[in-house]
Amino acid sequence: MTEEIVAGIDIGGTNTAYGLVDKQGKIIADSTIDTDKSPEPDGFIKILAGEINKLVAEAGGFKLKGVGIGAPNGNYHKGTIELAPNLTWKGIVPFADKMKKELNKPVVLTNDANAAAVGEMIFGGAKGIKDFILLTLGTGLGSGFVVNNEVVYGHTGFAGEYGHVTMIPGGRECGCGRKGCLETYASATGIVRTAKIFMEERKDYSLLREINPALIDSKLVAEAAEKGDKLALDAFDYTAEILALAIVNAVVVTSPKAVFLFGGLVKAGNLLFEPLRKHVDRLIMPVFRNTFEILPSSIPETNAAILGAAALAWKEL
Repeated sequence: MTEEIVAGIDIGGTNTAYGLVDKQGKIIADSTIDTDKSPEPDGFIKILAGEINKLVAEAGGFKLKGVGIGAPNGNYHKGTIELAPNLTWKGIVPFADKMKKELNKPVVLTNDANAAAVGEMIFGGAKGIKDFILLTLGTGLGSGFVVNNEVVYGHTGFAGEYGHVTMIPGGRECGCGRKGCLETYASATGIVRTAKIFMEERKDYSLLREINPALIDSKLVAEAAEKGDKLALDAFDYTAEILALAIVNAVVVTSPKAVFLFGGLVKAGNLLFEPLRKHVDRLIMPVFRNTFEILPSSIPETNAAILGAAALAWKEL
């Protein structure tokens, strides 16, 4: 009997990853193409659809049931990619409708962080959890809010952009054009900004002072902190405190059973989680204390984007 599979697609600013995924979350086959393979979205969609059909044919013995797509500024309600700053395509692109016409299969689309949340719900640590929050701590901060087994989209389709809540009015400039957004503090790039500010404001020695400032990234900050570097440890503590405040604010709104963290900054492990849990316990409203856990995502980072998009397809189709 022919086994049903779905295609999971993650559209990034540089590369687009895609793969075929079964109901158990096993990736049957996967590949990538350059997102700028075609300067126009219509050309790119034709190329991508052709590559997916080729992947299905090469895998053999499988039937494509549908397609899930995670994309920056993806609108779940409309299946559109809207005004994505890191994509060359401008304006509003009816991506899902165009892909559906090319493949003649159902297509569902959402933003990349919401896709990651669905991936956690279907294939990861949130299995059986009806209420949770996923925060992706990468270059920016993405988020997905799940309430009663449903992703919160709001009437615009863009609810849950938690990386752009204002944490410090008039604070750091954000790529969105505003100041003081959460992602400018609690992200891989945010902790680097914090470390560099500390180096400018403080006189104490740090291993980070031995590195060309242009080369400092979150991994190097973590490596310095692991060696007991005071400035790097303080950068993690400051980052954790800002993130803790954001988490306790979110908890009073949705009362999740768990908050999952995903992304490059999470690789720091207890350098992040220990001060984060300490600050959450200090800041949390008493009625919510000990009602939720803060956990690392259990989805492998290398497969997360494809699995999240595929999970969206399995959930919706």
